[in-house]
Amino acid sequence: MGSIQTPIPMRSSAILESSCGYLLQELQMIWDEVGEDQYEREKVLLDLEQECLEVYRRKVDTANISRARLHQELAESEAEFTHLLLSLGERSLPGRPEKMAGTLKEQLDSITPVLREMQLRKEERMNQFRAVQGQIQKISAEIAGQSEYDDSSSTVIVNENDLSLKKLEEYQNERQRLHKEKSDRLQRVEKYISTVQNLSTTLGMDASLIITKVHPSLNELCGISKNISDSILAKLSSTVESLEEEKKTRLEKLHHLGKALTNLWNLMDTPYEDRQLFSHVTKLLSLSSAEISDPGSLTLDTIMQAEAEVERLDHLKASKMKELFLKKQIELEEICNRSHMEIPSQSEMDNILNLINSGEMDHADLLMSMDEQISRASEEASSRKTIMEKVEKWMLVRDEERWLEEYMRDENRYSVSRGAHRNLKRAERARITVNKLPALVDLLIAKTKSWEEERKKVFLYDEVPLLAMLQEYNLSRQEREDEKQRQREKKKVQSQVVVEQENLFGSRPSTSSRRLSNTSLNGGFSTATTLNRRLSLGIQQLGSNSINPPTQGLSFLKEGRKAQGQTMSIQQSLVSRLREETASVVPTFSGPFSP
Repeated sequence: MGSIQTPIPMRSSAILESSCGYLLQELQMIWDEVGEDQYEREKVLLDLEQECLEVYRRKVDTANISRARLHQELAESEAEFTHLLLSLGERSLPGRPEKMAGTLKEQLDSITPVLREMQLRKEERMNQFRAVQGQIQKISAEIAGQSEYDDSSSTVIVNENDLSLKKLEEYQNERQRLHKEKSDRLQRVEKYISTVQNLSTTLGMDASLIITKVHPSLNELCGISKNISDSILAKLSSTVESLEEEKKTRLEKLHHLGKALTNLWNLMDTPYEDRQLFSHVTKLLSLSSAEISDPGSLTLDTIMQAEAEVERLDHLKASKMKELFLKKQIELEEICNRSHMEIPSQSEMDNILNLINSGEMDHADLLMSMDEQISRASEEASSRKTIMEKVEKWMLVRDEERWLEEYMRDENRYSVSRGAHRNLKRAERARITVNKLPALVDLLIAKTKSWEEERKKVFLYDEVPLLAMLQEYNLSRQEREDEKQRQREKKKVQSQVVVEQENLFGSRPSTSSRRLSNTSLNGGFSTATTLNRRLSLGIQQLGSNSINPPTQGLSFLKEGRKAQGQTMSIQQSLVSRLREETASVVPTFSGPFSP
């Protein structure tokens, strides 16, 4: 049969009791044998009981101390755990119950690994904070321009009371912002350095020396990180501004020198080969400061060479001033001649030449005065351009009109001959063109009047008022139209006389009488036609001789009117003669006809 198991505390107590009872019995036997009195026996037993109590008390006290220590350790662990939760920004640890059960040692054993885990998390979080804060301090030092910085983590102070992810994220955002600011500053520095290098290349300066003067770290040969502080950025900006100002100053000088060179070249007709030597200066005239980036285009040597060339041409200009004035005078006269304007008087030009020879006139003022005259003449020629085109067209149409009149006077124009077909087509075109002539003249008169009202001066064509020429032409044209109308009426009267003659003497006159009347009538008509043709040819010769040179416009019109008057008087005498011949023919055929 199996034995019944007894609990450990009960077994200990039983063993103790049996041991103490055995010893007590043994002590009684000894006392009995010795003969110890009862008092001594009770005293010893009392001492033994007192010593047992002391032992128990010490053991209880030790157990109390151990329990209190366990309570304290548990409380400290709980407090540390709670503090770690708060510092790490966490509410609780997953997998750990909020209320713990069991003995103190069990509770302590259950919280110890959790606390260790939290401590490891804290250490890891602090390392993250140290790294981020260290980077922030380093970047801040670089932005502040501190060349030497101790990047050891020992210099970083981490606030252990706030190790939350939110705080870490704030530091990370700050680090990111500083990274961006650093990157922006580096870009600005690089841009400034690139601008300094470009400007220095254009101005012919040493860019490395200029950049090193701002700060040695900006020179890549130094091998240290670039200083990106506010003061360095301000110095770089100031350096770029000074170089830009120097660039503008030099460009203004070269613009001034380029204009001076161009004016002197144009005045003295400098050959193209000589101008090419300074083409790099003149090509800058059309460029602004921002558009110039060619290396060495604005060096001091270029400016000095251009200044020397301008000074040389100035000395040369004084000796060629008379020749230049004569060329300007010819240019002015050509402009006036092309537009048929009034040319400055020769006496005025001679006076200017005398002043040049005597040295009493400033060369610059003279050239400026001549340029102003040429400019005014060019401007007036431009304003006269439309009218002059109409005048040229008017003169061409007048030539066609004269040719058409001569063609219409030719009795053989319809005969079959060489070139007759071409002349007929030309006559058709000329007739269409001539029909547009009155409208052209009216338009020309209107434009001329408008020009004169705007300019407050008379429009002269080869020193003759254009309006007078046009009005004289209109008058002459009207007189010719009136004369043509009278000629048509006279022919109509003559045809009526012939018809009446035929009706009076019958429709079949004798051969001799018909021959007589035809001879008489033809004789009269041929005489008038011959006379009229001579007058027309004379007028045309007079008109063609007077119209060829443009300066004789008014003389042509006056002579035309005189010839027209002579024509009218001759034609009046011719009409009276025809009437007399007609009257003499009518009585001759008044008798009856023989069949």
